[in-house]
Parts: sequence; structure tokens; C-alpha cells
Amino acid sequence: MKVALLQCDHVVEELQPLHGDVPDLFYNLFNRLAPEVALDVFNVTKGEYPGLSNHYDGFIGSGSRYSVYDKDPWIIRFKKFVRALYEHKKKFVGICFGHQMIAQALGGKCTKTDRGWGVGIKEVIIQTQKPWMQPESDSYHLIVSHADQVTTLPEGSVILGGNTHCPCSIYTVGENFLGIQAHPEFTPAFEKDIMKVRLDRIGKSVIDAAIATLTIPTDEAVVTRWMVNFIRYQK
Repeated sequence: MKVALLQCDHVVEELQPLHGDVPDLFYNLFNRLAPEVALDVFNVTKGEYPGLSNHYDGFIGSGSRYSVYDKDPWIIRFKKFVRALYEHKKKFVGICFGHQMIAQALGGKCTKTDRGWGVGIKEVIIQTQKPWMQPESDSYHLIVSHADQVTTLPEGSVILGGNTHCPCSIYTVGENFLGIQAHPEFTPAFEKDIMKVRLDRIGKSVIDAAIATLTIPTDEAVVTRWMVNFIRYQK
């Protein structure tokens, strides 16, 4: 399976020697849990884009420190590309920033939440099951790191799961777009380090509470398989 990873940021330079960059996080995830996935990386912050041909089975949009409603030229171009993927009926999985961009690009809305930062490991309760969600699970635990949330869904959206902090944690738009707010590619060690980098923005008490969750077993194996199944699934 050939997948284009649309890289929307870098890991902060001081953490790269230990954790690698954004593509490394995804390489490690798929090599461990779905080795049939072959990734080609396109750094969209530098204007690198794949074509819209049938060369790729699917596309993945990564997380980012930026907000989808920012006016940076690369974000505006990325928004147009996501809309083009939808119009061409391509399979797209958005992670965090990518999840939020789906809404922003297709007529929904993403804003900074008044619920505060979502960090650490959180449980998402599944409320709508889809055929590609195999193995079946009523919930999953994954690492999150976000201050923005999807607040208005595009037409044709279905919320698959959420929680009190983030009601729209996983959703689809039509048959070809899947948004996941959490980070299946993050490790607890990376989450701990990136929270420390963002101490001034997140706050010590929030980070301390989040660090206490990092021993909870996570379900990236389940969610990664859902991502692969989603890209493959034809109704």
C-alpha cells in the first residue's frame, strides 16, 4: 500500500536527536504495526505536494504546532489541496492538525477550545461503528496534544467517537475522509518531552496531570489498523 504523508511541521530541533522528525514518528508506527504501508513524504510547509493521480492508495495529513485557521500561505495552499483531495474522491486520513483541516477545508470550523489543552492519554468512547473499524472496540486510549478543536462539522460528517474534553475526537466526511484528533504516532516519552517544551503555553498543573496518565496502555495498534482498513475499504 502506497501512502503519501503530508508533513505539516517538524519536531522541534532540540528533540530530534532523541525522537526523530515527524516522518520518523510515522515510519516507526507503520513499520511496527502495518509494515505493508510504504510512505512517501511531502513537506507541504515547503510547497512539496504529490499529484492527484492514482499513484497513491491514500494520503495522511500530519499534526502541526500551527492552527488551521492561520493565514500562512502554506496553510492556505494546504487547505485548497485537502479540498481537491475530497473533490477527487481520494482517501485521506487527517491526524490532529490534519483532522482539524478536514473541517476547515470542507465548510466546517475549528477554533481554540475553552476546555483548555488536551494532553496526555485520553479515552475516546466509540458511538458509531463502521465496517472498516476492525478489530472492533468500544473505546480506545491514545495520546493527544492540542488546544484547537473541530467545533462545526462539514456537511456529510459522522462523529464516530469522542469524550467530554473533545466531543469530536474521530469522524468521517463521506466515504473517503477520516479525521483523528489523537496521535497514534506519538510515544509516551515524546509526549512528555514535547509538553515540557510547551510548559509556558500549557501550564505546569495541566502537564503534571497529563504525565500521570502516560502509564495507561494505548491502542495505537487498533487505530492504526482502522486507518489502513479505511484506506482500503470500498463500499
